[in-house]
Amino acid sequence: MKNIKKKLRRVKPIVRYPYYFLILTYLVSFLYFAKNILALNNIENILRIIILGFFLLYFLIYIFKNLLHIFEKKYFKFFLSSLICLVFISLFWLSNYFLTPINSFISNLGEKEKLNYTSYLITLNDTVLSQNGVIGRINDENDTEGFVIAEELYKKENLTNNIKDYEDYIYMLKELKEKKIEAAFVPSNYIDMVKDEEGLENISNETKIVKSLTKELVNQDTVDVSNKDFKDPLTFLIMGVDSEKNGLKENAAFNGDTLLLVAFNPNTLRTTMVSFPRDTYVPIACKNNTYAKINSAASKGTNCVIDTVSNLLDIKIDYYAKINFKGVVDLVDAVDGINVDVEKPDYNHHNNLNINCNGKFCEQNSDRKTGKKDIIYLDPGYQTLNGEEALAYSRCRYLYQGGDLDRIKHQQQVIEALVSKVLSFNSIADFQKILNAVSNNMIINMDRNKILSGYEVIKKILNNALRKDELVSIDKAFLETYNLRVYVPSSKSYTSAQGYYEDSLEDIKKALKQTLDLEDEEVIKTFSFNANINYEVKEPGVGKKSKPHSSLLPSFVGKTVKEAQNYCLNNGLNCNVKYVDEESEYYNSEVNVGLIGMQLPHENVLLNTVKDLTIYVVNSEPKDNNKDSNKKDEIDENIKNLLD
Repeated sequence: MKNIKKKLRRVKPIVRYPYYFLILTYLVSFLYFAKNILALNNIENILRIIILGFFLLYFLIYIFKNLLHIFEKKYFKFFLSSLICLVFISLFWLSNYFLTPINSFISNLGEKEKLNYTSYLITLNDTVLSQNGVIGRINDENDTEGFVIAEELYKKENLTNNIKDYEDYIYMLKELKEKKIEAAFVPSNYIDMVKDEEGLENISNETKIVKSLTKELVNQDTVDVSNKDFKDPLTFLIMGVDSEKNGLKENAAFNGDTLLLVAFNPNTLRTTMVSFPRDTYVPIACKNNTYAKINSAASKGTNCVIDTVSNLLDIKIDYYAKINFKGVVDLVDAVDGINVDVEKPDYNHHNNLNINCNGKFCEQNSDRKTGKKDIIYLDPGYQTLNGEEALAYSRCRYLYQGGDLDRIKHQQQVIEALVSKVLSFNSIADFQKILNAVSNNMIINMDRNKILSGYEVIKKILNNALRKDELVSIDKAFLETYNLRVYVPSSKSYTSAQGYYEDSLEDIKKALKQTLDLEDEEVIKTFSFNANINYEVKEPGVGKKSKPHSSLLPSFVGKTVKEAQNYCLNNGLNCNVKYVDEESEYYNSEVNVGLIGMQLPHENVLLNTVKDLTIYVVNSEPKDNNKDSNKKDEIDENIKNLLD
């Protein structure tokens, strides 16, 4: 070793120092390269080992072989091998430039360990909270923002107001509007929770935040991870998060407006996706399967949404992804726009803008601003949309007769166009822009190894692209719905919801299970063709409208007991008959004696949620009427005596 050092000292510096520099540079870049390569678990394992082994072997050969070249003054051979070494170093740095953002992207996709949770104390704009004013609060001790942090805020601000407990945010906020309470504790996404309820449409403009408290807490909204990877058919539930800020660094408002289930089969590259109208009236899993609009499940967290959708479709949801709406802007801009056929508006109304779009499409920008310069205008027809335009088209539902159903259709248009564009990126720079846009605006509960198992699928898709084959087969399913004005007992009010057709839901279930290989697909044995009839691609759920999910319980007020009993008999209900007098809270003075004055449950609740019907029959006339009747009888008796 000493002899080697002595010999090296005698080598010219112009040869010796480049030798040292190349060894050090090669070693550092190789180790960095090896770290990135080894992080790509389950991707071409044998090939990765061969590559790393080759470069490590070359490194050892370079050190010892060029040591001899230097000592023997074979400078040309030293120069030639050093040139190859420089090529390999450049290759390492180029690979690291490509692999580092991929590994960083994968690492940043998971749920954060801690999130910020916020509770607001709100009042009406014209209200000043007094010491004697009553404050409303939800009575669910598991509600982090509406109860737990609200309790801390109450104590921190040394409030002495009386608290009135509620079971329902809608009912509480309606009582706030009616000034039956002065203030209310609400979660940070209270506007999104209730903005489409009757009477609360303008809640954001009618209320103000007087106090607030934000706490960083352990993320309580994570869901158990599935054991499946991309070797098996998978289901993903994509949930929209409406954040006023870019990215998902804060506990952004989870509004449940966008719920998209994607079933994907990596073996057939078949995808079936179905969106749910936000007002679809379904059993909410975390509320003892009490019926409510499906977007209301979001107020109880991700677990509640997943369980609700899973129960509705009768399939297991493997993974979920939360996507920030504003991230659509970044992602579409990252791929230089997407091509979409913008549907012509067919409804001259815009609830949130109060402007006439003059036949064009128009919507708020991503910040929900409504100034003249902030409105997005689009001409109908096929065109390239930038990020702001694509998001506006995905959000709008007031310009179309179909409302939320048309919005779902537009969202699927945007997703399909975006997927096509993302899969056809042209350069590493484009790829990195896509990764940055996605990583900053998406969270997925899939671990690193399972994400990387998708490599084989990507490879198959790229092979299809090279062969000009179809990249991915996408079936877009639509749940057929109908208008449903239903009474909600918890909020003691009516709401405009969307009922769904059982046969449409069953057709969607079947398509999902066939995609997931849970059910065999029916083989078509006959086929007919008519040149005069346009061929239409079958879309699961579409046109199935023969079986409404449930009818509404009718009103029996003013009707006979026999009518109610016959209805119960025909619909499998237990009918309880109670006769009440004026002292009872169930007495109705406006109904004649012997007829039904009140009923429980309330009229217009879903019939399939009712097992027992209690009817309250008016047993006697009001006391005042009895007095008048007795007086009349007395007069009649006196007249009779006189005549006698």
